[in-house]
Amino acid sequence: MSAYETLGYEEDGGVAWVTLDRPDVHNAFDSRMQTELRDVWRSLRRNDDVRCVVLTGAGDRAFCTGIDRTETMGTGEARARPVGSGTTPFMFDDPGEDIGPKTNDLWKPVIAAVNGMACGGAFYMLGEVDFIIAVESATFFDPHVTYGMTASFEPIHMLQKMPFHEIMRLSLLGNWERMSAARAHQIGLVSELASDLDDLRAKAAWAAGAIASAPPLAIQGTLRAVWMGLERTRSQALAEAYAYIGLGTNQESIRQGQERFATGERIDWRLR
Repeated sequence: MSAYETLGYEEDGGVAWVTLDRPDVHNAFDSRMQTELRDVWRSLRRNDDVRCVVLTGAGDRAFCTGIDRTETMGTGEARARPVGSGTTPFMFDDPGEDIGPKTNDLWKPVIAAVNGMACGGAFYMLGEVDFIIAVESATFFDPHVTYGMTASFEPIHMLQKMPFHEIMRLSLLGNWERMSAARAHQIGLVSELASDLDDLRAKAAWAAGAIASAPPLAIQGTLRAVWMGLERTRSQALAEAYAYIGLGTNQESIRQGQERFATGERIDWRLR
């Protein structure tokens, strides 16, 4: 995997750590980061050494604050890759189309470790991760309407993660209110809270390591089945579930599972 300008990348024990690394602009994504995120997600599809991914932001102030407005409002080289509308209303380059793992057809589990602010375009990524762990000081908000812009893609992504009235409130209030990590945990957006950055990394590493220890085909089949269930009626999802069991089960996966069971290995589980 090549080095990146805007991302940190490391692998450890079957887990890839992808870090949004533009802390001077609160890890906002510019055109370079969009390209590099697409590359890292696509590359991970072919990397069998990685079974789970943790996505986080550099520093303690922000996970990501969305698109880098200084680039989109700039001129010359800063507009080398235009973001937004084309020359007519019929063409639109969605600035978030390259940055989400599912949009890039990566079906390995991705855990978000949220540190600080997560707002606006960050929801493209948070809407496509599989679960979120956050520090207690993290906040979530969407400033679009405050600055005269329609919030559209972002809240639609987050409808997969939040109750309707909660994402509606967050979207309509713009910069006037931020959702705390405690409230996000209360409504199920965040699955677990961490006391500080070290605790955040430890909890994300534990969860990612546990996932990475399971046969990868079974994990990926489960991932696809559950996401499919979000987009179907109950009866449709159940009818398709058999296909995912077939695709996500092979003799090697069964052998690994039976071996673990036969040896009497006991998982040192924890209670959440």
